[in-house]
Amino acid sequence: MSRPSIHLATLLAAVLAAGTPALAQSGHAGHGAPAAAQQPSGPGKVLYYRNPMGLPDTSPVPRKDSMGMDYIPVYEGDAVSAPAAAPAQSPTGSRKILYYRNPMGLPDTSPVPKKDPMGMDYVPVYEGEDSASGAVTISPDKVQKLGVRTEAAARRTVSRQVRAVGTVQVDERRLFIVAPKFEAWIETLLVDTTGATVRQGQPLMEVYSPELVLAQQEYLVARQGGGQLAEASLQRLRNLDVPAEEIERLRKTGKASRTLTYRAAAGGVVLEKTAVRGMRFMPGEALYRIADLSNVWLITDVFEQDLGHVRPGQEVEVTVNSLPGRGFSGRVGFVYPTLTAESRTGKVRIELPNADGLLKPNLYATVHLATDVNAVPGAMAGLAVPDSALLDTGRRQAVLVETGEGRYEPRDVKAGARADGYVQILAGLEEGERVVVRANFLIDSESNLRAALSAFGGSGGQHQHQ
Repeated sequence: MSRPSIHLATLLAAVLAAGTPALAQSGHAGHGAPAAAQQPSGPGKVLYYRNPMGLPDTSPVPRKDSMGMDYIPVYEGDAVSAPAAAPAQSPTGSRKILYYRNPMGLPDTSPVPKKDPMGMDYVPVYEGEDSASGAVTISPDKVQKLGVRTEAAARRTVSRQVRAVGTVQVDERRLFIVAPKFEAWIETLLVDTTGATVRQGQPLMEVYSPELVLAQQEYLVARQGGGQLAEASLQRLRNLDVPAEEIERLRKTGKASRTLTYRAAAGGVVLEKTAVRGMRFMPGEALYRIADLSNVWLITDVFEQDLGHVRPGQEVEVTVNSLPGRGFSGRVGFVYPTLTAESRTGKVRIELPNADGLLKPNLYATVHLATDVNAVPGAMAGLAVPDSALLDTGRRQAVLVETGEGRYEPRDVKAGARADGYVQILAGLEEGERVVVRANFLIDSESNLRAALSAFGGSGGQHQHQ
């Protein structure tokens, strides 16, 4: 073969070799076309960016995590990132879904359906549920599961039981001290035991007093001269508490007595006795302490929060530890104007009749006092709800009001007195409105969460946890 023929053959072989792929592609056009159709012209629209470590954290714009890793884009139609994707429709199809919140109450939201790390579906938040008022709508089955119970606010008369403890004390108005006004010696002790009962005018002791003997003799001398000097001598004896019968004896007999019989000025029980036979006492020295126990006082310590419910004249029931099963009735006599700082209690005096003498000084007693809050000055009678309905944080008092079937909203109120398991509502609630009295803490936490999410600015659906 000549050289031109070789060059031509070589050139033809090269052309054929170069055209083979094209021919092959043309020959398999039916197979290649579908492959080209399956390849998208672009990746599609990016819905949001998710955390590269799988944490429940999304972002509407590209960003990096704390380790510098890029957030992964989630495209429209991506079934892996949103396995729970479903049409954003409410069960009735009448409300728009604003966003999806974390099912565990964490501050994490998503614009599309998603699951948390434990596989729980995010909860949809519908239009109208995202208001700053914190209103909550709960399905009937959830209401039943939570055990939600409501009760209507109504006007009622309530009373509370005030319980206090105290000790029996002597009525200070019935306490007497035997303290002679002259110096003397005790020659005979007629009442010589502590605890003895004495009558008014009963002889207590016989005493010898040089001062009394001298005063009697002065009177006898002055009487002989007559006039005002004799009367002055008798008045001196009266000032020394010499009994009237002794003075009368002196005037009739005209003889001074060496000893004087000292009598009790009042009847009662001898609580203390310092008098001893043969002792010398000075003017004003207390020899006997006598108390009339036919009426006694009960001094009780009432807690600060209960003092406003106690007033003079109220009837009380008293029980004593030493007399189980026995009750006593009395009345509040006085509310002391001071407060004990250490125990935060105020003292209340209760007056008790004690004709049979069973109530002894220093006995420990318990007081039960029924008070009508409507009779307490400053308290307002009227609207009341069960005290379990009140949510009191210390700075805010609120109740959850049922505004419709399964719909509840928090309402600020002003609370008053508490009694009989109820609390008075002074402002913020109307008669007949139903309030949640059971499971209200669960609903309130849900309400606070939604109000907080909506307060992040803009729409809750636009907020992302950064």
